Amino acid sequence: MRAVSHLRLAAILILLVGVVPPVRAGDVLDGVKSRGVLRCGVSEGIPGLSEKDPAGRWRGLDADFCRAVAAAVLGDAERVEFVPLKSSTRFPALQTRRIDLLVRNTSWTLAREAVLKLQFPAVLFYDGQAFLVPAGAGIAAPPDLQGSTVCVEKGTTHQRNLTSYFAARGLSVTPLVIDSARDVADAFYAGRCRAYTSDAAQLAAARVRAPNGPQSVEILAERISKEPLGPVVWEGDQELATVVRWVLYALILAEENGAGRENIEAFVARGHTPVSRLTSDERGLLARALDIPPGWAVRAVKAVGNYGEMYERNVGSGSPLGIERGLNRLWTQGGLMYAPPID
Repeated sequence: MRAVSHLRLAAILILLVGVVPPVRAGDVLDGVKSRGVLRCGVSEGIPGLSEKDPAGRWRGLDADFCRAVAAAVLGDAERVEFVPLKSSTRFPALQTRRIDLLVRNTSWTLAREAVLKLQFPAVLFYDGQAFLVPAGAGIAAPPDLQGSTVCVEKGTTHQRNLTSYFAARGLSVTPLVIDSARDVADAFYAGRCRAYTSDAAQLAAARVRAPNGPQSVEILAERISKEPLGPVVWEGDQELATVVRWVLYALILAEENGAGRENIEAFVARGHTPVSRLTSDERGLLARALDIPPGWAVRAVKAVGNYGEMYERNVGSGSPLGIERGLNRLWTQGGLMYAPPID
C-alpha cells in the first residue's frame, strides 16, 4: 500500500522534525537492545499478514518477520511489542519513534525514500493491486466496472491507481474512500460498492471473511500496479536497516539451501555451506560488525522457519488464503526471492 499524498505526509514529517531529536547512527538499534523489546508496527488485523488470534497472539507473515528480527537482535522471538496502525498513521509512528520497525504491507517507492526519508531494507512480499468482486456478477476484468462505485482504503494510493487506470482507458469509477481495511471490507459486503480494490493479499484475507463464504466473491486476475511490500525503518539508522535486511536474506538463504526450522543446526554443524558461513564461529566477525549476538541467523530461522516455511504457513498452501507463491518463489524456481552473496 502506498500513501495518498506524499507532499502532505512530507509536510507533517517536516513539522515533526522540530520536536523529535535527530537519529544518530545506531540509535534505534541501541534503543531496541537496551529496552529489550522490539516495537513493531503492524496492521490493525489482516489475516495472513498480521492479526490477533482468539488467544490474543499476533500471527501472520508480517508478525513472524518481526519475531525473526527480535530473535536475531535480542535472542528471543517473543520480545516484540506489536503496535497496530492504520495506513494513515504508520509513517508518523515510525518518525516519532513510537515504533522501531514497520512491517505493515507497505510498498517500497521512490517518494517514500527521497521525500519521507524512509529506508526499505528489502522486499518481504511481492504483490499488486487487484479487485474483489461478487462471484457470478459478470465482471471478468476491471474495465467491466465502468461507472461503478469501488471501495478503497484511506491513506493509500490505491485511489490514485484506480482513477488513473480507468482514465487511461477513457472510463471512470466512483471511489468510496473509507478509513480502515476492515471497514472497507464491511462496506463492500454491505453492498455499498460493486468492488473492493487493494493489494491482492489483503483482498485474499477479506475473501476468507466473506459473510456468504469465500466462494461468493472472487479476485480478478488482472493487477493494475506493482506493490513490493517490505519492512521499513527510519533513514537515520543504517545499522538497524542492515540487520533487518540480512535477517530477511538469512531466511531466504536458508530455504535456498534446504535448511529449515527443524534442521538449521544440523546444516550449520555440517559446514561448508552458505548457511554455515553466515553463522559459524569463524564468521563471528559478521555478528560483531552487525552489533548483534553471534548465532543471529540460526535464531531467526529457528523462530519462524525459512522464508518458504514462513510464507506457506501464513499466506500460502498451509493457510486459508492459499496464495500461490508466484514472484515470491526463489530465483531458482522462477521467482524474485534472491539473497546477495555473503562475502
